[in-house]
Amino acid sequence: MKSIDQASLSGKKVLVRVDYNVPQNEQLQVTSTTRIKRTVETVNKITNEGGIAILMSHLGRPKGEVNDTFSLKHIVSAVSETLGKPVVFLGDVLDSDIEEKINRLHSGEVALLENLRFHKEEEKGDPEFAKAIAKLGDIYVNDAFGTAHREHASTATIAKFFPGNAYAGYLLYSEVQSLKKVLEEKKSPFTAIIGGAKVSTKINILKNLMEKVDNLIVGGGMSYTFLSALGFTHGDSLFEEDMVPVAQEILEQANIKGINIYLPVDNLCADKFAEDSNTLLTEDPNVPNNWLGMDIGVKTIELFKKVILDSKTILWNGPVGVFEMDKFAVGTKAVAEAIAESTKNGAYSLIGGGDSIAALGKFGLSKEVSYISTGGGAMLEYLEGIELPGIKALEEN
Repeated sequence: MKSIDQASLSGKKVLVRVDYNVPQNEQLQVTSTTRIKRTVETVNKITNEGGIAILMSHLGRPKGEVNDTFSLKHIVSAVSETLGKPVVFLGDVLDSDIEEKINRLHSGEVALLENLRFHKEEEKGDPEFAKAIAKLGDIYVNDAFGTAHREHASTATIAKFFPGNAYAGYLLYSEVQSLKKVLEEKKSPFTAIIGGAKVSTKINILKNLMEKVDNLIVGGGMSYTFLSALGFTHGDSLFEEDMVPVAQEILEQANIKGINIYLPVDNLCADKFAEDSNTLLTEDPNVPNNWLGMDIGVKTIELFKKVILDSKTILWNGPVGVFEMDKFAVGTKAVAEAIAESTKNGAYSLIGGGDSIAALGKFGLSKEVSYISTGGGAMLEYLEGIELPGIKALEEN
């Protein structure tokens, strides 16, 4: 996969697939510009070298129909402010005058096309639609790692219409390099911390990581299914009975492969799922009847911290408690602080998943880790060992 650093950009019309699927309020104002900020370096590279950056993205789920609520015209001011330069809104990719509008752009300018998902052909990966988009540029750059797992027209199909001229933007390139650093170039001990609500959403990640990690820490709601597989009681905690055999299989494989699996040895429980609940700290992994596990306990915190601080490579995906409630955020905060300290001591840490990223932000630790992935679903599929169409298309170009 070629980086944008290898592209000759001067005087070229550069089609850039970005992920500007940003959150908005009821007035359609952008409430977080994080995804836009992560593309600034790529856009600046193009404009500083005399190219024209033609940005294209999707927004929401318009289901192949024109819907003003999902129009990218509503985010133009936020994009312009974040990039620090005016952005021309071009309109739809299939408008009869779109090529004329693009031809009026000058070197160093930035423009934004309308929501690609106004056309059902986008999500179908339609070759003719991809070809129509491709006609608008000289070079193709994919900087949308968040949609790299989708075989859509603008993320995968389009690359074949730019033989030798399809590149990865800085964001996508750094995402892939960071994942490779963790999965293929890791330093031992390699510890993966996998949390969140359900085992069923993380089965394939857990199985793929079994081939790579030295330590596997399992926390959050999914840990109670693992504890049940070992014969402990789960009370009213989140629990997937049909996943118990899967948890048993993972535990058995870990034993065969010599992988250390760490589960909660005590739990902070609540009598209801609420901030004002009564709490109980268990002395062992068992959760009593009529109580639900909400966070890891004091002994577990110390156990997890020791493993993390002894690690050289760390992957974190998913909180170990209901961190949104301050009363049950202690465990997740302790994990985040341990990762930050280990990173400071030379470990490489990769954080992914919306909740883990939110937790880092809540505890003011976002700048204390090696890399934060914007990928979401794309990162999860990469960790599962799935070949991502958007990346494959660039690698084959």
